[in-house]
Amino acid sequence: MKILIIEDSPQIIEAISLCFELRWPEISVVSATNGNKGLEMVEAESPDIVILDLGLPDIHGFTVLRDIRSFSDVPTIILTVRGDEIDKVKGLELGADDYIVKPFNHAELLARVRAVLRRTTMPQLKDAEEVVISPELKIDFATPCVYRKDEAVKLTPIEANLLYHLVRNEGKTLSHRYLLERIWGDEYSDATEYLKVYIQRLRNKLEDDPGQPNMLTTERGLGYRFIKPTPRTLANRTYGLRSGSP
Repeated sequence: MKILIIEDSPQIIEAISLCFELRWPEISVVSATNGNKGLEMVEAESPDIVILDLGLPDIHGFTVLRDIRSFSDVPTIILTVRGDEIDKVKGLELGADDYIVKPFNHAELLARVRAVLRRTTMPQLKDAEEVVISPELKIDFATPCVYRKDEAVKLTPIEANLLYHLVRNEGKTLSHRYLLERIWGDEYSDATEYLKVYIQRLRNKLEDDPGQPNMLTTERGLGYRFIKPTPRTLANRTYGLRSGSP
């Protein structure tokens, strides 16, 4: 297994490398001290996970992340001094799998890396057969893919796992804590920003109008619920009407 560190501080690279050498010797560590070199190494080294700083000397870490996501789904953890909620949400929206603020605890970093690798490995889902949501929407949890009008839209492992829990509990409101602990782990039970970002990703892939979702609904203050669309709902959407319109 290989980790790529994209970080401009040689001291931090050395500290992370030593941490893995002592605590997880099976992992090899490679590094880049600027964003352009880091992008080259993502392609050349095919790492299993990337640890990415935002304050790089040549290009912003968010640009690096966006460029990585244009050609790779490699799990990526942002490691930065920028702890603002806006930056964290932006990082998750751009495709980061986790976000750690410096200064960091080495044991926590190891735990986060293990957790990300676990989450981003395709889950072995029980009864992962194709689920028909509507005549124009099918979900294949074995792949996993969403088929909208016979066009395949790929799900990430985390998206697939989240959607699986919601679909299997159709009509039930699943609390934020329940979903976070089931998918991200107990230590993320209060990290609602992670859940919001991934719910929005699923809405963008499943809903006709992500801004007015019919299937992945928010139960304010409680959690989220999956509602299978009825023929009436489908007809209303076809004609640009809302449910209950005269």
